[in-house]
Amino acid sequence: MSNLDPFNKQTLEQERSQVLQQLEEWLEIPMLVLAFGWLVLFVIELIWGLNSLLEVVSNTIWIIFILDFLLELALAPRKLSYLKRNWLTVFSLMLPGLRIFRIFKLVRALRTVRSVRGLQLLRVMTRTNRGMQALSASFNRRGFGYVIILTTIVTLVGSAGMYAFENQLPDGSGLKNYGTALWWTAMLMTTMGSEYWPQTPEGRVLCLILALYAFAVFGYVTATLATFFIGRDADDDQAELAGAKSITALHEEITALRSEIQQLLERDSKQ
Repeated sequence: MSNLDPFNKQTLEQERSQVLQQLEEWLEIPMLVLAFGWLVLFVIELIWGLNSLLEVVSNTIWIIFILDFLLELALAPRKLSYLKRNWLTVFSLMLPGLRIFRIFKLVRALRTVRSVRGLQLLRVMTRTNRGMQALSASFNRRGFGYVIILTTIVTLVGSAGMYAFENQLPDGSGLKNYGTALWWTAMLMTTMGSEYWPQTPEGRVLCLILALYAFAVFGYVTATLATFFIGRDADDDQAELAGAKSITALHEEITALRSEIQQLLERDSKQ
């Protein structure tokens, strides 16, 4: 009986993994829509704040994410490994819950300007990560389209975070409105930069994260565009670059020439 236990355990893990995969596939599109909606609400919260209705919608989406995560955790055959792979998701789902404990004196004491900005920085990173996970789950192959959409999301959310950190500086400088913050972030994403540099610690940290992302993505986009134009030249028979069509035609000519030479040799040998 003991020899059957490992086999039964492995079979059960495989079945639970299949059920988990089917659940993720079934909830893929709804979770993607909710993740984008959550990010949009978060951008609105950072810039203008949420009214009571939008806050209820945001909390509802948050509760749905928690239920989805708990259900997937219950189905996961190896829960500890699942938690290790999704630790940032756990963190992003825990952060909104800090609002519930505002009544406690300890949390009230920590709600200084610095602590609020620190929590906002964490929320910017974790919520963006939640949106990236939902987006990556919908792309079987992470290609150029995935990078473009992901960069757009990072730019929109990152600019909202920069505006939240840099719009109320003591000296009156900073990013005056979201449009300015969006332009500044877009220039950073294109590696062109801007004359303004963040002055708050949280803004500088976010700027560094955005710059590192832009540095990594800019090389990928450049290589993709170069490959695209080289591929177009390769398909053009009049281009200077020897393309696939030219190489294929040359190969066919060589094959035909070898066949003719072989036929001539056979005729000479018969004579």
